[in-house]
Amino acid sequence: MRKQAATRQSDVLEVLKGNEKPMTAYAILDQMKQAEPDLAAPTVYRTLAALTDQGRAHKLESIKAFVPCRCDHKASVPVLAICADCGTVQEHDGTPLLPHLTEIAKQSDFNATRHIVELHGQCRDCAA
Repeated sequence: MRKQAATRQSDVLEVLKGNEKPMTAYAILDQMKQAEPDLAAPTVYRTLAALTDQGRAHKLESIKAFVPCRCDHKASVPVLAICADCGTVQEHDGTPLLPHLTEIAKQSDFNATRHIVELHGQCRDCAA
């Protein structure tokens, strides 16, 4: 029996929230297949697309992985600091950046539909 979309989204979010580091769609699939052996990759990809559209998860484009949204930023900019050493991701509210990003996009007649800023470097623990 097929699961409802809302139930599937809850399942995927639970997997994401249960991991400290970003997960690829296939890592999510592998973990979920333990309970649902017939689960297929397209189902996970569709669910992740819905979660990112809803702002409940973020796709880290640079590393092709996903993290759950940990902030409330309906009309804001998530700033995701990704540690190159340990792989942890810290999420920050980038609301003050929104006017600047809008102006930059406007200069090239670009209409941004979503804003996500990725910062790569070292977290405090790894830099010590």
